[in-house]
Amino acid sequence: MPKIPTVMQEIRSLLNSLDWETMRDEISREAEAKVVIIGPVNSGKSTLFNLLQGQEVSRVSALPGTTRELVTEELGPITLIDTPGFGEVSGVERAQIALSGVERATVVVLLLDAAAGIRQADFSLFQQVHLTGKPVIVALNKIDLVKRDLALIRDDLAHKLGVPVVPICARNGRNVATMLMPRVVDAHPPLAVALGRELPAYRRQAAHRAIRNAVGTSALVGAEPIPGVDIPFLIANQVRLVLRIAAIYGEPMTADHARELVATIATGVFLRYLAQAAAKALPGPGWAISGGIAAAGTWAIGQVAVEYFESGKQLSPAQLQSLYRRLTRKGEAVLPGPGLEGRGDA
Repeated sequence: MPKIPTVMQEIRSLLNSLDWETMRDEISREAEAKVVIIGPVNSGKSTLFNLLQGQEVSRVSALPGTTRELVTEELGPITLIDTPGFGEVSGVERAQIALSGVERATVVVLLLDAAAGIRQADFSLFQQVHLTGKPVIVALNKIDLVKRDLALIRDDLAHKLGVPVVPICARNGRNVATMLMPRVVDAHPPLAVALGRELPAYRRQAAHRAIRNAVGTSALVGAEPIPGVDIPFLIANQVRLVLRIAAIYGEPMTADHARELVATIATGVFLRYLAQAAAKALPGPGWAISGGIAAAGTWAIGQVAVEYFESGKQLSPAQLQSLYRRLTRKGEAVLPGPGLEGRGDA
């Protein structure tokens, strides 16, 4: 097994050799995306649109068909697009306008009205959007109006469409931050950066999604059976995670600041890399143990970075290192093996 000073020196060299400025710039650009909201008339599209961007840009009314054209709002690199509703007798032209918005979309949110009941036209609309090949998130709005029947309506819709359904209330924001936005990020992971930076209420959820994605990558990289081969890739993945979380919190991280933060946390990481190398030498499940160690370490680094920025960057180096050690032990207890990183955002 390599001596600890040698490994520490090599890892510090790797940290110094990384092109921090380029990685930071790539992360700041990667979140450019268009989120398009479509649905039947009066399903609450404009209410959701206004909730997400924080002010009334798209007119809201109880009258069907209030939105007559595409309404676009820029949130940093995110473009939110509200569309005319489907289902009016004279709405052919508006439907075409709405579908033109879908053609521009990175992610489509199909909003259906729980109180109005699910109609054949809703299934047809879902099929139309699905055939475009765009990622579609189905959201069931106005759940405050159905209450006891919600589970039945949601499960029936999910069964008929063959996709999960997210129950929300755009009027009061219920489940929008905790359920809908994470699903949007799952459909296009780079959105986590932009959503966190532009919508502070979603920062912690966005950061946890970024951590989950990095944990999955680390588990697979750490399972590489040859000792030492995985370390450069693992370090790069963990560095990108810290930079991505900084971007989510809107922090103007210089290369020196980012390198200092990672190096501070990494004081407790060096032994983790040695443990991974030792695990690979074990017969049988050694590769799986190594992958689990890599996943737990990455999860802990991400959680430490979140707490650092949540605290307003007030945590001291000693506090960061202590927090990393405690979270690593917790991560090893809750994270399954490589490829099964489902609890990585706990």
